[in-house]
Amino acid sequence: MNGIKSVHVTMGSNKFSQHEREENDYYATEPKALEVFPLLGELVEVWECAVGAGHLAKVLKRNKKLARVSDLIDRGYPETEVIDFLQYQGKWHGDILTNPPFVLTNQFLKKALEVVDEGRKVCMFLPTRYLEGKARRKIFDLYPPKIIYVSSSRLCCARNGDFENYNSKAVAFAWFVWVKGHKGRTTLTWFN
Repeated sequence: MNGIKSVHVTMGSNKFSQHEREENDYYATEPKALEVFPLLGELVEVWECAVGAGHLAKVLKRNKKLARVSDLIDRGYPETEVIDFLQYQGKWHGDILTNPPFVLTNQFLKKALEVVDEGRKVCMFLPTRYLEGKARRKIFDLYPPKIIYVSSSRLCCARNGDFENYNSKAVAFAWFVWVKGHKGRTTLTWFN
């Protein structure tokens, strides 16, 4: 069983993880993941809707792209609106960019595409294993990403934002980019 467990731990599986998942599935994204994101310059009035401690928001702010930040829990990033994004009832006229709680990715995607205007982007930083599975295939059939940028170097998402103690780069990540209204094929490419 140890051999099986170590493979699943490396792959980031919940089933055999060495640790309990963080209570609210908070795994902060290494800022470099956004600093090297090819579409950063194209984003408009970005809402980071699962801001955590602001690792991505700080990069967006530095690049004059950040317009709004929210999270279910206030983790200390300034001006965080404490709201449940999945219950949001308004519209958003800019783009949405986030690393959502992985267990709620499908719900975050559906909500984000519901609230943004036609032609706006929804960018999510996700493990490449998000490409797998029959349930996700149905999501991709309904909402095909326009482009997926696979990281050619390993990036880190740290449990509870603790990069000092959780700095494994064992999981492969990608930026999944949806454009509301896109119905064509998905382009797969690489970055960094």
